Amino acid sequence: MQIRRAIGTLTQSFSPLRQSNFRIYLGGQALSLVGTWMQSTAAALVVYTLSGNSPQALGIAGMLASLPVLLLSPWTGALSDRFDRRKLLIATQAVAMILAFALALLTQSGAAQLWHVLAFTFILGISNAVDLPTQQAFLGDLAGMSEVRKAINLNAMILNISRFLGPAIGGFVVAQLGAPTAFWINGLSFVAVLVSLVMVRASQVRAVGGAGRGGIGEAIAFVRGQPRLQDVMAFVVIMTFLGFAVLTVAADVMKGDAQQTGALLSASGLGALISVIFIVPLAQAARRTGLVMASAAIWLGAWTVVFSFMPTLPTMLVAMFLTSLGAPIVMTMAFGLSQLMAPPNMRARIISLITTVSFGMQPFAALLVGFVAQNLGAVIAIRINGGLIVILIGALLLLRPALRTWQAVPAAT
Repeated sequence: MQIRRAIGTLTQSFSPLRQSNFRIYLGGQALSLVGTWMQSTAAALVVYTLSGNSPQALGIAGMLASLPVLLLSPWTGALSDRFDRRKLLIATQAVAMILAFALALLTQSGAAQLWHVLAFTFILGISNAVDLPTQQAFLGDLAGMSEVRKAINLNAMILNISRFLGPAIGGFVVAQLGAPTAFWINGLSFVAVLVSLVMVRASQVRAVGGAGRGGIGEAIAFVRGQPRLQDVMAFVVIMTFLGFAVLTVAADVMKGDAQQTGALLSASGLGALISVIFIVPLAQAARRTGLVMASAAIWLGAWTVVFSFMPTLPTMLVAMFLTSLGAPIVMTMAFGLSQLMAPPNMRARIISLITTVSFGMQPFAALLVGFVAQNLGAVIAIRINGGLIVILIGALLLLRPALRTWQAVPAAT
C-alpha cells in the first residue's frame, strides 16, 4: 500500500506539465541551463588559470557573482511583484546572452584578463539579482498556486539535469576545443528561453503601490510574524553559506584538471537530479516538514565530511553523488513553501528575502572558503565549512520541538 502511494505521489509530481504554457517555458529553460552550466565550468577554469592557480581567486569570483544578489534582491523582488514578470525575464536573459558572447570574443582573441572575467561575473550577478525572484514567482504564475510546489520541483529537475550534463560537456569542450567555444554555445542557448518567453502567457497578481523600501518593508513585516518561514530561511542559509563549499573550490580540489572538475560537478548534478525526481516529491508529501528539512541538512553535512577523506577520483565521485542528494530537498522545499505561505501579491518579495539571506550571503561564504582553502587546503575547508558546521547547525535546529512537529499550510489570502 505504501509503495503504491509513493508511486502515485511521484506520478502526480509531473502534473504541471499538462499546461502548455508551463511546458513551453520549461523546454526553453532546459536548453538554456545546459549552456549556463557549461559557461560556469569554463569560467571557473579560466579564472583558475589566469590567476596562477589560485583558489582564493575562485572565492573572489564566487563573491562577485553573489554580491549583487545580497545588495539588490530585496528591491528586485518588489519590482517583480509590481511589474510584468515575463518582460523582466526577457530582459535578464538578453543581458546574460550578450555577456556570454562578449566573454567568448575576449577569450578567443586572447585579450581576456582576470579582471575582465571578474567584471563580467559581477554584471551577470546584477542580472541574476533580478532574475532569481522573478523566475521563481513566474513558475507560480504559469502553473497556478495549487501546483506551485510541483512546478518548482520540475524546474529544479531541469536545473539538475543541466547540472549533470553541463559541467561534463563543459569540461570536455574546454579540454578539447577551448573555453571560448563553451561561451559561444551558452550564448546561443539563450535563444531557446527567449523564444519560449515570447510565446507563453501567465496569470500574475501584482502588488499595488511603490516598488521601493515600502514594498520590501511589507514583506519583512509579514516574515516577522511567521516563525516557520524564518526557519525555512535558516535552512537555506545553511545550504548556500556552508553546504555548497565544495563546489566553490572544486577546481582546486581537482588541481585545475578540466575534465576531472567537470566530472565532480556532474556527480553533484546527478545526485541532485535523482533527489528531485525521486526524493523531493516524497519529502514534500511528508507531514513533518521541519523534520525532513533538518534531516536533509545533516545528511549533506555527513557525506561532505566523508567526501573530504576520499583518496581517489571514483570514491570522490560516489561521495559527491550521495552528498548532493540532500541539498535539493532543502532548497526546493524552501522555495515552494515560501510561495505557499506568502500572500499572492507578495510572493516575489518573500522569495527575494530568501534569496538575500541565502545566495546573497554566498559572497562571504566564498571568501571564507577561498581563504581557508588558500591557507589550510581545499579539503580542510570542505571538511569544516561544508561538513562539520552543517551537521552541528542542523542538529541544533532539529532539537526544537516546534520545528520537528511543523506541518506546512498555505497562508491566508
